[in-house]
Amino acid sequence: MPKTLAKLLLAAMLAIPMALAAAAELRIALAADVSSLDPHFLNIAPNINLSSHLFDTLVMSDANGRLVPGLAESWRAVDDTTWEFHLRRGVVFHDGSPLTADDVLFSLDRPAQLTTSPGPFTAYTRQIVAKRAIDDHTIELKTAQPYGPLPLDLSSIFIISKRAAEHARPEDFDSGRALVGTGPFRFAGFVRGDHIDLARNDAWWGGRAPWERVRFRIITAAAPRLAALLAGDVDVMESVPTPDVAHLQRNPRFTVAQRVSWRTIFWTVDQRPRPSPWVTGNDGRALERNPLADVRVRRAISMAIDRKTLVARTMEGLAVPASNIISPGVFGYDDALAVQAYDPAGAKRLLAEAGYPDGFRLTLHGPNNRYVNDERIVQTVAQYLSRIGIRTAVQTLPLSVYFGRARKGEFSVALLGWGSLAGDFALRTLVGTPDPKAGWGTWNWGAYGNPQADAEVRAALGSVDQAQREAHAKAGAALALGEEAVIPLHHQVATWALRKGLSYPGRIDEFTFAHQILPR
Repeated sequence: MPKTLAKLLLAAMLAIPMALAAAAELRIALAADVSSLDPHFLNIAPNINLSSHLFDTLVMSDANGRLVPGLAESWRAVDDTTWEFHLRRGVVFHDGSPLTADDVLFSLDRPAQLTTSPGPFTAYTRQIVAKRAIDDHTIELKTAQPYGPLPLDLSSIFIISKRAAEHARPEDFDSGRALVGTGPFRFAGFVRGDHIDLARNDAWWGGRAPWERVRFRIITAAAPRLAALLAGDVDVMESVPTPDVAHLQRNPRFTVAQRVSWRTIFWTVDQRPRPSPWVTGNDGRALERNPLADVRVRRAISMAIDRKTLVARTMEGLAVPASNIISPGVFGYDDALAVQAYDPAGAKRLLAEAGYPDGFRLTLHGPNNRYVNDERIVQTVAQYLSRIGIRTAVQTLPLSVYFGRARKGEFSVALLGWGSLAGDFALRTLVGTPDPKAGWGTWNWGAYGNPQADAEVRAALGSVDQAQREAHAKAGAALALGEEAVIPLHHQVATWALRKGLSYPGRIDEFTFAHQILPR
């Protein structure tokens, strides 16, 4: 048992037990900071997780990633380019005003108006070229071309009150002034970097949540998060440190929920045709060309990584080696794509073939407070690359700094985790040729582009036949991953720890929803 955990367990046993107040307050330790309460400003998981408590979407997904009715009780494709959504009747916002079609249309328009967003939601709305309210509870949406996955797109757009937010800025949401939704909880307080307080919305159309109050405590470091759970300061923690999972499973005071999640951890690789910022020759001087733009170099990097050992040791078994950029079971996952075999000798041969027999110098970048064992992953891969002659340094940064710099293309090789419920969605966002107007490549940090892969993804997105759509998605993935557009590492296993007497289904999307944590 790690010494740190032993000390924490001793302290917990000496503490006075605190009984859960039934249906009173639930305290949850979050592993990542919430940077904005504006549900349309930044498309990252911590913000989406919080927004899901305050707002609803037209279409929702259950714990297994299946689409289920949300604010739209039903929807249908009228023809290949026309969709009709029927809203639930009797839904009211937190201020008591009724939900209408105008609120929905306003919410669908708003992401495109936030031009300063560092991670826009526009990829989910750009396909809509016309929209109208047929009546207060029916909307019609039109796309320029046939577009089968529109309902899945709309599961990512939160519906907000037009009256409360028509002239609001992102900071007006953080203050609570514009934070008026239809979700299971209402806003009660926000101390940036510390906690968010919510109060139950007794009028929620989905039924009353089991908790009158919820406090989300932001504890990004694993050890303090675990300490808070053991001391009884929180009732639930997400992202349990891998060394401590087995000990908590054996402790009768806690229960552990786990799920192979939708999140794939992979490397984005700078493929721009110019010197890359964190690559130099062995003498420290800038290179005339970017070696990472050569597919042989990217493949050598992939071959140098022993994924099975990384999963067994660095991830302590709480991951699955990846060959796809989506997880097994997700629409479009391709079993024909094999996990890259560990072959350091072959990697050295490829480097020599590409003109780098003596390697080069490279700095790997990653976050140190976002993914399970993220800093350890970066350090482990650096060791593997050094063994094939790529002299590798490591720089990890807090998420609040890391994402902004990575999206600007400041790094050469950067770690990213991504979850999606469909392969064509992930491909469009992660490896689609960047096109801000079309909403493609919004997280394509390496600036990869392949017209053939793009064409397959477009064909997938444009198909209303699910078999054809999946076939095109798999073809697009094979083309992009065949060129090492990104370098997959593993699919993350999500782990939650809860005080005895609580249960949680464990969601494939890794979200921690207070209204789905139940007393037993």
